[in-house]
Amino acid sequence: MTTFVLVHGAWHGPWTWDRVVPLLEREGAKTIAPDLTHAADAGLRTHVDEVVSVLDAAGDVVLAGHSYGALVAREAADLRPGRVKHIVMIEGWAGADGMSLFDLAPEGFVEAIRSWAGPDGEIPAPAPERFGITDPEDARWLAERLRPQFLRTFTEATRLSGAVGTIPGTGIFCRPQVLPFERMAVSLGYRAIGLDAPHDVPLTDPRPVADGLLEAAG
Repeated sequence: MTTFVLVHGAWHGPWTWDRVVPLLEREGAKTIAPDLTHAADAGLRTHVDEVVSVLDAAGDVVLAGHSYGALVAREAADLRPGRVKHIVMIEGWAGADGMSLFDLAPEGFVEAIRSWAGPDGEIPAPAPERFGITDPEDARWLAERLRPQFLRTFTEATRLSGAVGTIPGTGIFCRPQVLPFERMAVSLGYRAIGLDAPHDVPLTDPRPVADGLLEAAG
């Protein structure tokens, strides 16, 4: 039985995977979707430690991260390479040791996020449309659940020893591309899979996401 650890992205929560989980469990898989801490003093390192704790308890897993969650997942895998048999980045950020999400992002993206941040570093959740959600019911569902993110998660640098490079990976990216997620996956030597879907693809298109995860599990 495969165990999938599913890491959500910025402004999101474990509910990101609500439509994917039943499809995985129908195939006999076990799923764990940790709820990353949302607080002003919580940064990338906080979230990595939380995922490492899950890996320590879960054994061999397929580790998936959506968007910012991919940055978290890769650093956690670097710390526990023997517990992760495959990494799946879904519209996921990834870079070298010492790089923060802001180091990886286009200048316009960084400027926009900084302009939204309050004096305490709290960044209000963008409207669902910014995640590519156009269906009114999906937009309402998402708006009720999105929560603020904090600047430290975007500015704290990744720490990688290189161990994560020994783990095979898959990168699922969406078309039309808004951010360079395909390039990031390919640069790591990951298999890249394109989907005609918006950034919040686990919500809008759970079936191909689940299929990609199951394929990664072999």
